[in-house]
Amino acid sequence: MEYRPIGGLFVPALCFGTATFGGVDWFKAWGSTDQNEARRLLSICYEHGVNFFDTANTYSQGMSEQILGASLPVSRDRLIISTKGTFTFGEPPNNQGSSRYHLLQQVEGSLRRLKTDYIDIYHMHGFDGITPVEETLRTLDDLISSGKIRYIAASNFSGWHLMKSLALSSAHGWERYVAHQVYYSLTNREYEWELMPLGLDQKVGALVWSPLAGGRLGGKFGRKKSAPTAGRVAEGGSPVPEAALTDELLFRVTDELEAISEETGKTIAQVALNWVLQRPTVSSVIIGARDEAQLRSNLGAIGWNLTAEQVKRLDAASQTSPIYPYWHQRNNLKLNPVKV
Repeated sequence: MEYRPIGGLFVPALCFGTATFGGVDWFKAWGSTDQNEARRLLSICYEHGVNFFDTANTYSQGMSEQILGASLPVSRDRLIISTKGTFTFGEPPNNQGSSRYHLLQQVEGSLRRLKTDYIDIYHMHGFDGITPVEETLRTLDDLISSGKIRYIAASNFSGWHLMKSLALSSAHGWERYVAHQVYYSLTNREYEWELMPLGLDQKVGALVWSPLAGGRLGGKFGRKKSAPTAGRVAEGGSPVPEAALTDELLFRVTDELEAISEETGKTIAQVALNWVLQRPTVSSVIIGARDEAQLRSNLGAIGWNLTAEQVKRLDAASQTSPIYPYWHQRNNLKLNPVKV
């Protein structure tokens, strides 16, 4: 297993996402993994060098954290656990956002459900435009000082959200976000326009969620294939909305994935995951699995690399026109060199 840095912490190139644990409400379309199956999946991960597990307080109303905490395959000190706050958990108005009130409450709840004394990486699940950023960062800094969390990260931030936060951390001497959990896949490369250059400049690693575009790059979708009538996309459980990509873009990408899959002997999903793993700033790619077979297949995305020529073909198939101001900046690449 390859390990990559975020801040001073080294994480495996693959992270196992546990949003399939529990299967409550909307997350039922993702999976309904119970504790026994969870223990089996986590053990397989650890056997393959994946000791990094990601969850969130809102996944299945806390059940994902609870099942994860009860299913750890080895002692806690050998593992890296990531969870999140910010989104509504409880009755509003104060059980939401990144306020001091909400974060302190949610960290205690996550620690209790995970059965641990500390959280390795704690994410703001989204940006809170109501709470002062200083309040959020000072609270997180205090939580690190208390030993309850060790590193902090953002998730789903805009470029200015992240840069403002980093600047305020530097100005006040507070701990800074070392990672940014982001959506990035062959069918949606907007991360490259601003967030990737920011990550390179500020040394913020990317933890990639939904690298298979919510299941669309798992091998079941293609130009000559009938759309599945079951599964996360068909059941309305995909975190990537249909409007985020056109069928033509999807099929351009799957055409090339199918061709390279034939050349390499790897599955379509493994090829798509390997492409993401080779991108700048990517520290770890979060994979999920409904069952053991799917997990073992996804674990096969590491230990090999696409050739430069194959990467170039996938780049070309997935290329889209950037929105303003990025198309304007790309008119002068001497002043604004593209990083990928």
